[in-house]
Amino acid sequence: MASENNVTLVGNLTKDPDLRYTTGGRGVASFGLAVNRRWMNKQSNEWEEQTSFFNIVAWGDLGENFAASLVKGSRAIITGRLEQRSYETKEGEKRNVTEVVADDGGPSLRWAQAQVEKIERDSGGSGSRQSSGGSDRLAPREDEEPF
Repeated sequence: MASENNVTLVGNLTKDPDLRYTTGGRGVASFGLAVNRRWMNKQSNEWEEQTSFFNIVAWGDLGENFAASLVKGSRAIITGRLEQRSYETKEGEKRNVTEVVADDGGPSLRWAQAQVEKIERDSGGSGSRQSSGGSDRLAPREDEEPF
């Protein structure tokens, strides 16, 4: 029996996408997404709201397109899968994070309009931005922890 791990989120970016490149030249964008849920409390007859925050990671052309298209506050639709990973801080503390690895996404058109610009692809089916091969390991920045 195959397991399914799919999520679709609609929310607002909490920061501009941070686009970086691996040592092998592959792009990766990371950003936060705030998802609001609102409901009527039938006992108090008042609206209540809850906000959940998610870390989003988008690889390759998708990440580059997110970084070029969306900014803090943009309403977006993200589809992807949940992944958990561990890392160690500079101080040697072990941390676990759960994040959404995006498979697709774009701006929400519920309260906005967007113009779509198609990007030319090479004949190999991958994006026009070629990776130099090698590792997909993200080169760390000295001033921050992994996203």
